[in-house]
Amino acid sequence: MTSHNGRRVVITGIGLVSPLGTGIEENWTSLMEGRSGIGPITRFDAGPFSTRIAGEVKNYNAEDYIPRKELRKMDPFLRFALVAAGLAFDDSQLKISPDLAPRAGVILGCGLGGLLTIEESHKLLMEVGPKKVSPFFIPMIIGNMAPGLISIYHGAKGPNLSIQTACAAGTHAVGEAFNMVRNGVSDIMITGGVESTITTLAVAGFNAMRALSTRNDEPEKASRPFDRDRDGFVLGEGAAILILEEASRAVERGAKIYAEVIGFGASGDAFHMAAPAPEGEGAARCMQTALDDAGIAPAQVEYINAHGTSTDLNDKYETQAIKTVFREHAWKVAVSSTKSMTGHLLGAAGGVEAAYTALTIDRQMIPPTINYEYPDPDCDLDYVPNQPRKADVSVAISNSFGFGGTNGTLVFRKWNGQ
Repeated sequence: MTSHNGRRVVITGIGLVSPLGTGIEENWTSLMEGRSGIGPITRFDAGPFSTRIAGEVKNYNAEDYIPRKELRKMDPFLRFALVAAGLAFDDSQLKISPDLAPRAGVILGCGLGGLLTIEESHKLLMEVGPKKVSPFFIPMIIGNMAPGLISIYHGAKGPNLSIQTACAAGTHAVGEAFNMVRNGVSDIMITGGVESTITTLAVAGFNAMRALSTRNDEPEKASRPFDRDRDGFVLGEGAAILILEEASRAVERGAKIYAEVIGFGASGDAFHMAAPAPEGEGAARCMQTALDDAGIAPAQVEYINAHGTSTDLNDKYETQAIKTVFREHAWKVAVSSTKSMTGHLLGAAGGVEAAYTALTIDRQMIPPTINYEYPDPDCDLDYVPNQPRKADVSVAISNSFGFGGTNGTLVFRKWNGQ
């Protein structure tokens, strides 16, 4: 289904900062090698915690895109967002001219904002007093500062929004950005997700929920979506920025097109603060809504980048939701969870996985689900176990489901050049 005015939307730039590396090629090489980005936590002494592992971003240089004097004003999540945006602009070779600026906007997903800055500033407040709290404290922690700074750095004067729908935020951001281009509100949207929450408070909080894996002795094997022995998700961090562009404009300027975005669906479970709805009822409605929006039949989908968190109920119910929507085709469609390698990037996850799905279509290779060793009778689909797979992928979807029962699904298609 196209919009009322027939505008099509394509991805012309991708920027990635993740536990698998910085930039497209580092990330893609890690995906194709089935290399985990999970390791021991180095940011703080994790000894007292039940979970002592995470997917940390390493070896990236923020000064490539941010002046050194500005770095001290930015929480790590803001740095991730700006570096990923810089990489995406480099990749797309897009320049926002003054004439284009009002037609170029930014929408970013973020779950928790500047949690590290909150922790550090609260410690200063308690130990030294209020005069030691930075005047940049508030701008450093609010989620909407990520799209705000991208707008400032790149001159985008169109819609500027932050979406905070927990683990579905990145997917919702891409979906809403897609709608803005499709419906003629903007010609360019800079979108995706960002998160940096590998902190004492976040790990303690998720441990209190018993949500995190405690496979501390084998960190690279801890994230194991759909595997019988999964014991919780692994916290990750990073950012992904996608440049969405009205298709005829992208073609006219000779831009590389990774994939076309053709559908978006969202739903609510109306069930529980943290647990997914039984049998994936909300997830199934979300996927079906996205397929209807795209005008795509379930049998046309060749690949699903699953939410696949490595938690008991999520993996079980997402599998059931896929069966509900795809019926007999559910066993024919390839399903993989790249969280098996990155961990769960919370508000950034949907952006990262949208980028990986677009790259899957562009390169016609499906990333694996690593650490899939012991089949679970409740999870019996084709999860592309442990090795990447060469495949013809013309249509793919990406799922994200978040706390509060919020769901998002994106539909992508190979660009046909017409």
